[in-house]
Amino acid sequence: MSPAVITETVPEPTTADLDAIIESLKTSWTARVTVRRQSSKDIGIRQIFVSLDDERLGILNAGQEVSREVKPGPHRLRVHNTLFWKTIDFTAAVGEHVSFVAINRASFITYSVLAFLIGGNLIYLAVEREGFYGEKR
Repeated sequence: MSPAVITETVPEPTTADLDAIIESLKTSWTARVTVRRQSSKDIGIRQIFVSLDDERLGILNAGQEVSREVKPGPHRLRVHNTLFWKTIDFTAAVGEHVSFVAINRASFITYSVLAFLIGGNLIYLAVEREGFYGEKR
């Protein structure tokens, strides 16, 4: 007698099954946003306030950084030092680490007689997006 051959059929996933798998994967996709205040150009005074998508991320003193995982897609970064405001719209891709450096910098007017007369230093704010080696933007 010959042994019986048993064949098993593997069910094919339906379109709905595949869509459900893709949707569950999408919820696990993330990106990261970092704002650093670690530039040698920073004069080290006055705090920098950082918010992302209208949610406060933190207050940076010289040498600090703040980082957050976000969903991939469009975002709005707002940074200010109470004198100057910067708003940056950007898009984060899946798995991307988007990094910015925030700098409180002086100019010729910062330590001038005019600054003394108005009762404060004019400290300018710069925010630059950093690129990583090999990054495609």
